Amino acid sequence: MTRKIQTLNAISKKGLSRLPESYVISNDGAEPDAILVRSQVMHEMPIPASVLAIGRAGAGTNNIPIKAMSDRGVVVFNAPGANANAVKELVIAGMLIGTRNIFPALNFVGGLHGDDESLHKQVEAGKSIMSGTS
Repeated sequence: MTRKIQTLNAISKKGLSRLPESYVISNDGAEPDAILVRSQVMHEMPIPASVLAIGRAGAGTNNIPIKAMSDRGVVVFNAPGANANAVKELVIAGMLIGTRNIFPALNFVGGLHGDDESLHKQVEAGKSIMSGTS
């Protein structure tokens, strides 16, 4: 059985490729069986009666009219883990920035001028600001 999936935003081709070949994916499909959305606000838009499910590619469902869809028996779900790696990277970067004095060190290095001997003396005199926490 062929299922029609309407996309309201740019959805990753890599993700869409995981759907069975029997799914027809379009951004302007008439009478879709399901809708895939990222950031499109759906509260004021007409949602066809043919829709059985709405999937959010991301965290949260605040852009989907949950109550109205629940009243119609439409399943609403999300895929919040897609950005987990980016969140982990930001946490690690924040920990490094907070404990290793990265910004003061960058400012210090950006202000260095002179020949090799002068630079060596400036670095030795100022490197204590880069020690971070113990």
